[in-house]
Amino acid sequence: MRRLQEGARSQAERIAARFAGIDTFVFDLDNTLYPPSSDLWPKIDDRITLFMMRLFGLDSLSLRALQKHYYLQYGTTLRGLMTEHGVDAATYLHYVHDIDRSSLEPDHTLAAAIAALPGRKLILTNGSRDHAVKTARQLGLDHLFEDIFDIIAADFVAKPDPGVYARFFEKHAVEPKRAALFEDIARNLIVPHQHGMTTVLVTPREGEILERESWEVAHGSEPHVDFVTEDLCGFLERIVASVRTTDF
Repeated sequence: MRRLQEGARSQAERIAARFAGIDTFVFDLDNTLYPPSSDLWPKIDDRITLFMMRLFGLDSLSLRALQKHYYLQYGTTLRGLMTEHGVDAATYLHYVHDIDRSSLEPDHTLAAAIAALPGRKLILTNGSRDHAVKTARQLGLDHLFEDIFDIIAADFVAKPDPGVYARFFEKHAVEPKRAALFEDIARNLIVPHQHGMTTVLVTPREGEILERESWEVAHGSEPHVDFVTEDLCGFLERIVASVRTTDF
């Protein structure tokens, strides 16, 4: 018990020290602002496969491999389809994000935690603004964010490409050393960490079994991951508590 208490106190001290100067909080969308166990991303993933089936006329098993190849090489399947097949981005984004979001329930506790953060709040996503707005609205979070930097704003270049972060920093006047990024894919934290951002990896809860590519699996021990949490809301509440303690 004493070791647990000391460990909790140590993490609280780390959080207080690292977040004391943070004034910009940046959030990925999918599998970060909503639980990775949600059915939302599988729905999008299935729509991507259906889009490719209509495009190529091949079976889903063959296309899944191609879909994941593009995802790994280009950051998004869309970028691969645009680069190698001239696919219209607007048509693709409208199709793959045309999903039912009713399974997501408003998260009032998370909303309160984000609202209490002492600074700006932004979304940085490889998806579209329309998808981000609809999803955030379903969660009851849409009113909390200053803006959304989406794949269109990034000129269809996806995280983890360094150019995405450079465009994001410039457009929103973000000072990386005074900003924190919350993200569910560890490789998307490499470049932000190099720029001095505080990085937080949001992982599935213990026992949750999710479909992930081997290169997507991370445990938080990577050198570019400053913090790891399976409870985004609880982590944000600890940030708020640490800042209040520091203020007083």
